[in-house]
Amino acid sequence: MEAPVTQALPSQTIRFADLRNRRDTTFEISPDAGGRQAVAEALGIVGIKKLRLEGRIAPLGKADWSLEAKLGATVVQECVVTLAPVTTRIDEAVRRSYLSEMPDLGTGEVEMPEDDSAELLPDEIDLAEVMIEALALALPPFPRADGVNMGEAVYTEPGARPMTEDEAKPFSGLASLRDALENKDEGGDN
Repeated sequence: MEAPVTQALPSQTIRFADLRNRRDTTFEISPDAGGRQAVAEALGIVGIKKLRLEGRIAPLGKADWSLEAKLGATVVQECVVTLAPVTTRIDEAVRRSYLSEMPDLGTGEVEMPEDDSAELLPDEIDLAEVMIEALALALPPFPRADGVNMGEAVYTEPGARPMTEDEAKPFSGLASLRDALENKDEGGDN
């Protein structure tokens, strides 16, 4: 994220060289109102009522580290239909692996590794950046206020009868054909 955002939050930089490689290191970040507002502005949302990242950094083998945390947040975004404020509770597990050596992916075609949370071990990490990134990924992409209906979009060329979404469904025509055949059969028996 942008440097001004993390400057608005208390320093939470951890140097891996300072950690004991046989013990877990616990942490908790809970920004004040000014910090939450700075994060909200950086993410382009209305506001953040609560924000907390709590977890631990643990040794993973001899030279690698893992970060496991829980992100808790209550955010306010604009409804994509009405622009009314929508409050959402987010509870998300955060996992990162910091590896001293990344696996050699070779050249040519590259497949996504199973662990997409792994990255090369840096000298230090800023836990505020981890928190902001996790929050950005967890935000609902299209928040909607309760009871808001998206409506139905109907498109057609001028002069033609518009096709509704129900008619565009692959089996909707079969239902009307079935109904027509049933009506024909019932009418033929009389």
